[in-house]
Amino acid sequence: MGLNGLSATWLGHGTFLLVSPGGRRILIDPWLHGNPSCPEEYKNPGAIDLVLVTHGHSDHVTDAAAVAKATGATVVGIHEVCQWLSTRGGVTTTAGMNKGGTQELCGIRITMVDARHSSSFMDDGVMTYLGEAAGYVLRFENGLSVYFAGDTALFGDMALIRELYAPSIAFLPIGDLYTMDPSAAAKATALLRVKTVIPMHYGTFPALTGRPERLRELVAPSGVEVLSPPPGETIR
Repeated sequence: MGLNGLSATWLGHGTFLLVSPGGRRILIDPWLHGNPSCPEEYKNPGAIDLVLVTHGHSDHVTDAAAVAKATGATVVGIHEVCQWLSTRGGVTTTAGMNKGGTQELCGIRITMVDARHSSSFMDDGVMTYLGEAAGYVLRFENGLSVYFAGDTALFGDMALIRELYAPSIAFLPIGDLYTMDPSAAAKATALLRVKTVIPMHYGTFPALTGRPERLRELVAPSGVEVLSPPPGETIR
């Protein structure tokens, strides 16, 4: 099955570095400094074209402003997150959007879809709510369609994501407690009818008990491929 021209490097927790079939470098949910799973060599990720943020929790957005300012990358996120990054983080290039919308940046079509989760940031002791959590469907230069769920519970409209966007690869959280567990993620693969799953948001802390081995067991009868490299290893 494989990734059809896409490369993906898990940097631990919910953070991924993707390189598109056309060579664009995309950093999703950048939590680099303070992420205990992020390899040292990736704390400075190098050149980045796009930063995608799924929601405002610190373990997903903390390094977005620093990366954007260092690299000139455009930050994509829900409207409130982008406004906050502009006013509080000094980010000058954002591309805010909302669920159901699509925009094309760097030759990649980015559609924002639903996620079932919360979104806020504790800023100087004050909790700031930052819109709603979201996921993304990315359609790359070669037509490959990928679903990045972000932090989410299982929800039935994943079947609509399949119907509308037909992703062949899904990045799904499996850690439990704050997101889906492997059983729910297995149901998500059935709703999405994807061929390849890359699990995330597990193992960072003891409370995140879900493991890819369990997901692999659950989806094996349906022939779904589960790719779970250690942080820092690239899947191509």
